[in-house]
Amino acid sequence: MSNLQINAIKVGYPGKKVIDGLTLPHFQSGEVTVLIGPNGAGKSTLLRGIAGLLKISGSVMYDGVDLTSLSAQRRAAFVSFMPQTVPTDINLSVIEAVISALKASPMDAAAANNSALHERAIFVLKRIGIAHLALEPLSQLSGGQRQLASLARSVVREPKVLLLDEPTSALDLKHQLKVMRLARSFAEDGRIVIMVLHDLNLALRWADRVVVMHRGALASQGNPMEAVTPAVIESVYGVRIRVERCSQGKPNLIVDGEC
Repeated sequence: MSNLQINAIKVGYPGKKVIDGLTLPHFQSGEVTVLIGPNGAGKSTLLRGIAGLLKISGSVMYDGVDLTSLSAQRRAAFVSFMPQTVPTDINLSVIEAVISALKASPMDAAAANNSALHERAIFVLKRIGIAHLALEPLSQLSGGQRQLASLARSVVREPKVLLLDEPTSALDLKHQLKVMRLARSFAEDGRIVIMVLHDLNLALRWADRVVVMHRGALASQGNPMEAVTPAVIESVYGVRIRVERCSQGKPNLIVDGEC
């Protein structure tokens, strides 16, 4: 079983330190970990730091390999990042965008021919359920369709660590369910899946582990029922909640009001 270790990391933006000395429990392959917390907690900053999109210090180790020491291209063999928002002015079709993501990552020379690239791209589009959009321009897709195309770009590289920043934010209920099921299946492939969510009920329903962040620090972590407690949510979000079981025995978070 592979793991990702994050120790004493510091990451932020020019003139603004968002995370200062954060250490997290190990992320394990085969698991979906959900990061939650209010706006400004450092969730997206953490993902961007792991992905190498922001300058980071400290230790980010995948099975003994220090990802912070790798070039951007070499890191792309380990980690893939799906951003919250997808540009609307990209002049590519969906399949061209997916193939371009493949070409930007390290590949065996034998797999780099056009036929192999096309075959892998189509396989991923079919898995995500958007093969019918393969020839559509990205600029003409709906927000939800662009989100799914972005997911295809992220997973086509077959990364060992998949980072998803609010992957359900532009999706309706049906497609939210689809993305969460896909995230679970990607973890079952043996990947480490880490995602940021604002919907705490999705986190309760789908996460193996929840990490609650507040002001760049760790507020709580554990399985969903351990991490998402009334005391923790009151402290971090400033609201009173209950977590109750529905008729099918699944946890459901109810907000009763402000503190």
